[in-house]
Amino acid sequence: MDTHIEHVVAQAIDEINDELRDISLKIHDDPETSNEEFHAHALLTGYLEKKGFTVTRSVAGLDTAFLAEYSNSSQGRRLGFCSEYDALPGVGHGCGHNLIAISGVASAVAIKALLERKLIQGKVVLFGTPAEETTEGKVVLVKNGEFQKRVDFALMLHPYPYDVNYCNMLALDGATVEFFGKATHAGMKPWDGINALDAFMQAWNNVSMLRQQTLTSNRIHGIILEGGKSANVIPDYVSGKFIARSLKYEQLVELKQKLENCFQSAANATGCKLKITWDPNGAVKDVFMNDTLTDIYREYMEKENVEFLPRSEEEKILTGSTDFGNVTRILPATHPHFGIGIDAPIHSVDFMKAARTEKAHVNTIRAARCVAKAAAKVLVDDALYEQMLSDFKKGKK
Repeated sequence: MDTHIEHVVAQAIDEINDELRDISLKIHDDPETSNEEFHAHALLTGYLEKKGFTVTRSVAGLDTAFLAEYSNSSQGRRLGFCSEYDALPGVGHGCGHNLIAISGVASAVAIKALLERKLIQGKVVLFGTPAEETTEGKVVLVKNGEFQKRVDFALMLHPYPYDVNYCNMLALDGATVEFFGKATHAGMKPWDGINALDAFMQAWNNVSMLRQQTLTSNRIHGIILEGGKSANVIPDYVSGKFIARSLKYEQLVELKQKLENCFQSAANATGCKLKITWDPNGAVKDVFMNDTLTDIYREYMEKENVEFLPRSEEEKILTGSTDFGNVTRILPATHPHFGIGIDAPIHSVDFMKAARTEKAHVNTIRAARCVAKAAAKVLVDDALYEQMLSDFKKGKK
C-alpha cells in the first residue's frame, strides 16, 4: 500500500489524539449501563457531527444507538467500525468500553481523511452499538439489517490484558427461569405448600451435575433473582438468571436443550410450574475472525513492536462473549484484542482503573492506527479484498 495512505491515517488520528483522550475520560468517569448510555451517546454523536459525519441517532429502536457515515462515492467499497460505550453495574468500565468508543472514532476519522483526499473511493460507517454487556445492541442491529445494507466488511477492537487476535469468544444465550409453587405457613402446614425454592435448588444441583457431563469449553453460570419473601412462608415464586456459553453456536443449541431438561425435571419433581424465557433477541454467536483482515492488522502491529503468541497458542485461549460475533456471521470481520498494560482480568475493578490510564490510551491509539491501516489496505488492494471475501465464504461453509 502507498506509504502516503499510511501517513494520512496516522496523521488524522494523531491530530485528534487529545480530543479522543478527553472523550475517553468523560465516558469512563460517567459509567452508564446498557441502553442508558445517554451521556456517551450525546458526546460521541455531537463530536462526529462536528467532524463532518452524517449522524443518525436512535437506530433500530435503540435510543442510544447511532450511525455516523461519510461517503465520497456510491460505487466504492464500504467498511464499518464499531464503538461500544456501556458500563457494568458495580464495576463501571471494567471492560474498557471507553477505549472501544474512541478506537472506533479514531478509525472512522482516519478513513474519512482518505475519502476526503480522494485517495480511496467508497464509504465509512461508524456503528454506535449500545448494550454489549447485555448482548443486545449489535444483535438488534443485525436483525434489522443495519450492517448488511450499509457495509461490506467490518472491524472493531477490544482492550485486554495483552495483545491477542485468535482467542475464542464464545457463543452465548441467557434465560430467565421462573418456578411457580404454592405458598403456605412454613411452621403450621408446610405439607400444604409447593416450594418454588426447592425447585430452584434442585435445578441448580442438576445444572451443577451437568457440568461434569458437558464439554470443558462450555460455560454455565447463574444467580437467584428472587428467592422468597419470608423464611416463615413456603415461597410460591422463585426466579433466576442463567447464562450458557459454548465454543460454537451449534454446541450452544445442544447445551440449551440440556439446561431446559435440568429445569423441567426440577419442576416435575417438586410439582411446580416452570417458565423459561430465553433472550428474545436471540443468541450471541461465536466470533469468526477473518484471516485476511486479522493478519494484515497483526503485520501493522508487529511493525510497531507488538509481540503476539503463535496462532496455535492463541486459539487455546477462551475468553468471554460479544455480540460482534453476530456481525462476523454476516460479513467479513475481525475483532482483535489489544493489551492495555495490566495483568488483571476484564470485568474487574483493577481493569476499570487501568482503562483510565495514559498507558491504556496510548495503546488504544496504536491499535486504532493499525486497524485503520489494515482496513485501508483492503480497500485499495483488489487481490486482498477478494482474498478477504474468500476467507469469509470458506468460514460460512
